[in-house]
Amino acid sequence: MREEFRRELKELKAEVLSIGQSVTDMTADAVASLVNGDVDLAQAVIGSDAEIDRRCLGVEEHSLEVTATQFPVARDLRLLHSLTYIALHMERMADLAVNIAKATLRTADRQGPQTLCDLIKAQGNLVHRVLDATMEALDKKDVALARKLAELDEPIDHLYKQFFRELARLQEESDIEWASSMVLASRYLERIADNAVDIGERIAYLVTGELEGLRETDEGA
Repeated sequence: MREEFRRELKELKAEVLSIGQSVTDMTADAVASLVNGDVDLAQAVIGSDAEIDRRCLGVEEHSLEVTATQFPVARDLRLLHSLTYIALHMERMADLAVNIAKATLRTADRQGPQTLCDLIKAQGNLVHRVLDATMEALDKKDVALARKLAELDEPIDHLYKQFFRELARLQEESDIEWASSMVLASRYLERIADNAVDIGERIAYLVTGELEGLRETDEGA
C-alpha cells in the first residue's frame, strides 16, 4: 500500500515537472513568434493551451484522489497540496503565453522599432532563465534556488518599465499602435515571472513547512 502511495507521489511530481517544461517551451515559442512575426508558431502556442489545462486539471484530480485514499500527513500532505498549487500557477502561465501569441496575430503584418523587439527578446530570455531555475528548484527541492527567484525576477521588471520609456519616444501612430501590443506582451512576460516567484515560495514551504514571502524577504534584507 505504501509503495503504491510513493509511486503515485513520484508520478504526480514528474507530471508537474513535465507540465512546467511544456509551459517553458510555450513561453519561448510565444516570444519567438512575436519577435519574428511567425503566425504559424503563434497558432501552435494557442492550440496547445487546452492540453495544458487538461493536464493541470488531471494533477488536481489525482491529488484529491490520493488524499482521499491514502490519508497523507505532514510532508506528504504538503507535497500533494503544493503540487496542485504549482499546477494552478503553471496553467496561468500558459494562459499568459497564449496572450503573447495572440499579440503576434495582431502585429505580424507590421514591423515596428527594432529596439522594442530587442527588449522583448531580452525579457523572454530572462523569463526562460527564471522558469528553468523554478523547475530545477522543484525537482531538487532546492530552497536556496527557490529563494533566489525573486532576485532573478528583478531585471524582468526593469525591462518592462523600459518599454514605457521607449514608447514615449515614438511619434508615428502606427508605431504606437504596434508598440502597445508589445507593451502588453512585456507585461505578460513579467506576470509569468511573478508566477514563478510564487511557485518558489511554495517550494520553500514544501521543504521547510513555513510560508515565506520571497519578495518581502528580499526587500527587508
